[in-house]
Amino acid sequence: MNSPRTMRLALGLGLAGFSLFGCGSNSGSDASVATGGASFGTGGSSSGGSPATANGGTSGGQNSPGGATNLGGSTGGAPSASGGVSGLPTGGSSGVNPSSGGAPASTGGAPASTPDGGSGATGPSGPPNGTPTVFFLDALFGRVLTAPADGSPSKVISSQGSSTPDGVVVDVPNGFVYWTNMGAPDANDGFILRTKLDGSAQTTIVPAGGTFTPKQLKLDAAHGVLYWSDREGMKIQRVNVDGSKLETLVTIADGDTARADATNWAVGIALDVPHGKMYWTQKGPTDGGVGTIRRADIEIPAGEDAAHRTDIEILFSGLAEPIDMDVDLGKRQMYWTDRGDNTVSRAPMDPPAGFNPASRTDRTILEHGAGQAIGISLDLPRNTMYYTSLDTGTVWKAALDGSGATGMLKNQGSLTGIALVNLPANTP
Repeated sequence: MNSPRTMRLALGLGLAGFSLFGCGSNSGSDASVATGGASFGTGGSSSGGSPATANGGTSGGQNSPGGATNLGGSTGGAPSASGGVSGLPTGGSSGVNPSSGGAPASTGGAPASTPDGGSGATGPSGPPNGTPTVFFLDALFGRVLTAPADGSPSKVISSQGSSTPDGVVVDVPNGFVYWTNMGAPDANDGFILRTKLDGSAQTTIVPAGGTFTPKQLKLDAAHGVLYWSDREGMKIQRVNVDGSKLETLVTIADGDTARADATNWAVGIALDVPHGKMYWTQKGPTDGGVGTIRRADIEIPAGEDAAHRTDIEILFSGLAEPIDMDVDLGKRQMYWTDRGDNTVSRAPMDPPAGFNPASRTDRTILEHGAGQAIGISLDLPRNTMYYTSLDTGTVWKAALDGSGATGMLKNQGSLTGIALVNLPANTP
């Protein structure tokens, strides 16, 4: 018989006709948990004690519906000013949000090195000669796991039970792992935690209710800011890594009626800090063919608010069910998983002028049959990507063009987010 905790996870995620062990239909939620009867990976002890709480802060933005505009061309692209390395958002330093007031100025040239936990212009967080290591999440048992990227056995560094973790980033220089926890989708009790790399010193960064259902997480390491999509909250949010200055950058919609419409659910997120842009997915219903990928300035335009932004572009529409994202800033390519058609794809971050988001032809499907593909993380220097399957509990490893795909770790649980980093030698 299923345990009360397991039943709470299944029912709390709104899984109509769902069976924990693969006997039912796919759910309408990207966080549904199906293991297909798989056994789980090797464990370890989680850190004990009650978590400490970092500074909270209050949510910004307006609680009224916003809208997106399909602009007929790209506003990203290379800066027009000459010379130098692209500038970062003005104002702020480590642990402080960039100042608001429109997109940051850029000085042109190649993007700056701004690792965000596994993506960007130069590669993963950590020393280039470090050990490639994945951190990934098991939604069924609320676990944070880690393993060398050579297929060695995984170990558990934290276990939160029915918290339903979804997005993870790793700040190697400062020795921290951050991850989102969705909680119950109808309870507005999502939260974000942090531990050291070994799972010790657990701290609450965003307390329960500070965000509704936080999903994929990204780190602007240069400014010490975390960004994430909030699914049932229908928002894009950020907070300083110390838990201060919680802000809402985009309010897609508001209210219970809008919340029942999965086209309003933001799930994946990626950052282009040098150009002051953020990208995110809105997944739509299960394999519904109405998913979108969108882009906007990181900073809210002057005179506007989170619910009323004129800078939101729809880059792709009509996708099956897009989930998580990562980006290659050097080659200006975005990668994403799609749980609806079980694929991993990539496409240019900057579409041509006059494009139609419903009929773009520059999407390349790299992987078919990836299971219920959720997390993705790029290792650009090694020409490698890692992605997870929720239903099979597999961590996959493939070349950036999709070739050579192998199940690096199997039967690890019901997997969601993943981050690839380089750990220094002798890291515990």
